[in-house]
Amino acid sequence: MLKERVREDVLTLVDSLNFAQKVERSLDLISDAYREYGDRLVVANSLGKDSVAVWHLAKRVSPSIGGFIVTTRYKPAETVEFMHQQVALYPELRVFKNDSPQPEKLYLTDPDLCCNNLKVQPTREAVQAMDVDCWVTGLRCTEGRTRTDFQEVEERDQDLLKLNPILLWHEREVWQYLALHQVAVNPLYAQGYRSLGCAPCTAISTGPDERAGRWLGTSKCGGECGIHTRPLKASGSLALPIAPIEISR
Repeated sequence: MLKERVREDVLTLVDSLNFAQKVERSLDLISDAYREYGDRLVVANSLGKDSVAVWHLAKRVSPSIGGFIVTTRYKPAETVEFMHQQVALYPELRVFKNDSPQPEKLYLTDPDLCCNNLKVQPTREAVQAMDVDCWVTGLRCTEGRTRTDFQEVEERDQDLLKLNPILLWHEREVWQYLALHQVAVNPLYAQGYRSLGCAPCTAISTGPDERAGRWLGTSKCGGECGIHTRPLKASGSLALPIAPIEISR
């Protein structure tokens, strides 16, 4: 079983495996998870380069694998348009969004709460609505300071396995894979972005840290929205009392 996988030194594996070995390892991880969980395995697609690479890998394993997208009221127009294109190509991608009222420009005064309301809560709703037992992400340990303590297989929530099949990939290897397989990507990358989020909280940045442009100028700079760090099978945490999450398909 995947949850019995032994913890590994992922930072050592990052540079000891070549690109082809990493691709094969990623496919094997998804294949093993799909054999174990079937339709209860679902891909979380953020519409970023890493997610579309994982989505492509999953579709190589089985065309029937489903997924979900969490979008927000603050996503850039380019991301929204790319989302519509992807859903048109893959109707098995379900879109979850929280349009409930919240304080104006909450992202300036409390970015953690804003992310919790608009990203974490819809992700919880997706996990529940789609009856997910294993969710697949595009998280990589080389993206930045907050992502070095993850494993390829995790159970941070009881009875919810999390699979990070490209955890060991470098940024250049993601682009190599996308180019080799001619996978369409979000047009914002052509403008110089390296990590994509909501428009008010994402900037073009330079330097070694891909996520340095996220929440720039705040204590959250380069950090996490909470999807990878907070419980997804619990209803508590920071959230304001808000209306039920609206699901658009």
